[in-house]
Amino acid sequence: MTATAPTPPAAAQAPITWADPARHAAFDRWLAEAAAPGGWRLASLRAASADASARRYFRLDGPGGATAIVMDAPPHDSDSGHFLALARRIREAGLHAPEVLAADAAQGFALLEDVGPHSYLDALREADTATAQRLMRDAIRALVHWQQHLPAGDLPPYDDALLRRELALFPEWCVQREHGITWGPTEQARWQKVCDLLVASALAQPVVPVHRDYMVRNLMVSDPNPAVLDFQDAVRGPLSYDIASLIRDAFFSWEEEQEIDWAVRYWDAARQAGLAVPEDFGEFWRQVEWMGLQRHLKVMGIFCRLKHRDGKPHYREDLPRFIGYATKVAMRYRPLAELLPLLEPLGGHAVARGYTF
Repeated sequence: MTATAPTPPAAAQAPITWADPARHAAFDRWLAEAAAPGGWRLASLRAASADASARRYFRLDGPGGATAIVMDAPPHDSDSGHFLALARRIREAGLHAPEVLAADAAQGFALLEDVGPHSYLDALREADTATAQRLMRDAIRALVHWQQHLPAGDLPPYDDALLRRELALFPEWCVQREHGITWGPTEQARWQKVCDLLVASALAQPVVPVHRDYMVRNLMVSDPNPAVLDFQDAVRGPLSYDIASLIRDAFFSWEEEQEIDWAVRYWDAARQAGLAVPEDFGEFWRQVEWMGLQRHLKVMGIFCRLKHRDGKPHYREDLPRFIGYATKVAMRYRPLAELLPLLEPLGGHAVARGYTF
């Protein structure tokens, strides 16, 4: 088994800084009150992690070597009430999400269970084959349980409008802003055809609760395993979305033989659980690849936006991974061939056409 993964940015070691003194003061007041009942030591506060949004996470020490996580989620960027409600629902569904120990949803502060310091991303980078298989099979079992038991009725719909808004990030931020390319009418028409195909494929699938970032960076090695993080953007939408996110990850790549093996394991477990996956695995694999392509085009736009708008240039380093994912799928399916001339200028080389389907 072979895999490739980048070295992550050292966000966890960064000093704690505050751009807004008023928010800093509000945080200190809230944390002093929230930490007191559990005996959490304020002086031990330190950075734990940061992500692509404005959310930040800190770690606190407590009695007997215990640790907790403190979330700082500015209200202009995050709906903390939604996050906290989802955390409780995920736990009620029998999955491992952080327990909410204390919270102020209006201000965007929360004291959370620390589900551990080791993400799947970190663990898989060092794992042998047997360990990697165990971790990924646990993630697949948890995903099937998520889709089967998490109530989805009041989650926002992953509808036509949202799918297209996500796709629109690619031409705006990756093509135009990052590469300085302006599409003419021919390129716009090609793009519209590809978007129509990807959206139609997504909307034709059974609807389930979708995590929307079910990938190794958001899964923690824990007991029970895995703990699930970064679920605040969950929606109800295409069944294949989360398995595509898991096996064609934003930060970790596997050989395709291994991707297919895990997709088969998911497909078989989903069928046994009564989820409406296609009877034919070949059709399911096509759905996974097309859904993954929609996601990868979106993520390319997001990563370039993080660089140009948010001052986080390290995300751009993973563009070649996504261009490779997208090119492989566009080459495999003849209906998606219109995408190849749009990808070629971004990858810096011509792509030979050769379709499987």
